[in-house]
Amino acid sequence: MKRFLGFVKKEFLHIFRDYRTLFILFGIPAAQILIFGYAVSTDIKNASVAILDLSHDEITLKLTDKIISSGFFKKTETLLNYNDIDKVFKKGKTKAVIIFQEDFGKRLVREGKASLSIIADGSEPNTATLVTNYTMAIVNDFTMDFARPSLSNSIRITPEVKMFYNPNLKSHYMFVPGVITLILIIICALMTSVTITREKEFGTIEVLLVSPLRPIQIILGKVIPYFILSFINILVILALSWLVFGLPVKGSLILLLAECMLYILMSLSLGILISTVSKNMQQAIFISLIGLMLPTILLSGFIFPIENMPKIYDYVSMILPPRYFITIIKNIMIKGTGITYIWKETLILIIMTLVFIGISVKKFKIRLE
Repeated sequence: MKRFLGFVKKEFLHIFRDYRTLFILFGIPAAQILIFGYAVSTDIKNASVAILDLSHDEITLKLTDKIISSGFFKKTETLLNYNDIDKVFKKGKTKAVIIFQEDFGKRLVREGKASLSIIADGSEPNTATLVTNYTMAIVNDFTMDFARPSLSNSIRITPEVKMFYNPNLKSHYMFVPGVITLILIIICALMTSVTITREKEFGTIEVLLVSPLRPIQIILGKVIPYFILSFINILVILALSWLVFGLPVKGSLILLLAECMLYILMSLSLGILISTVSKNMQQAIFISLIGLMLPTILLSGFIFPIENMPKIYDYVSMILPPRYFITIIKNIMIKGTGITYIWKETLILIIMTLVFIGISVKKFKIRLE
């Protein structure tokens, strides 16, 4: 029994000495609880809305204040005419536009009824549904408060709901761009992260050490085959999304393919970076899958809106490349926008790609030396 307890004690000491094992045992469960607890939420919080008030009376101002002060919404812009609606949606920040008809207050007082329009961004069906439902509930509550002094049930405000880009609220308008983003970064990063660690683990890295190839040439040689295969993969995915789901590319196909190539290159460079810092294939696979898959699903805006999360998660998501590519692909595929609306996200991906490649080459040089 004493020998057995000594053996158990040895195993405990072995585990405590390995910080990677401790991180897997305690760090990942804690991180998952925090991420799922705060990020996975179906509530609306600080959803951005724009107001187009064609009446400018006291009642529309009160109703607007009630909507904004509810805690569910924040006003991003005050529009002047209908032409501004498309522009504000293409910027990607506004989730809905609330339009008050002309003489809204006068109609409500004189005729007992008035109408307003709620136009939501249908490229995110779940968010669009929640935004319209929350807005309609606030409008109904305002109507009851307004009618209570007169004890009249004839006073009513009729909301008219419309969806931009996705009138039927088809879910694949959200899932196809998100799945493309997830597949590319997981496949590209995973495959390339294994490539150098496999060379080192199998001992074939010695062949590269004595070869006349430079580090950048070795990295490019590893990346190019996966780049070509990943580009073919994206062509197949886009074809399937059009033929099976009827999701066409409303914007420039050339621009979309160029952005996809940039994202593929970024994902491959990230995979190379992971491979240069990993000691074996198990570590590379673990970092690629756990370190990229969950953040891409939860913190990139793929399923859950980032603005609903605590501010710390917004800052964390800023270092995640999928956040920017989802914005790019949705703008091009669904909204039909051009480079003028996505140049910031494109520039960020370019900078990330250059940084990842630079660090990879530097670390590879150190290892070669």
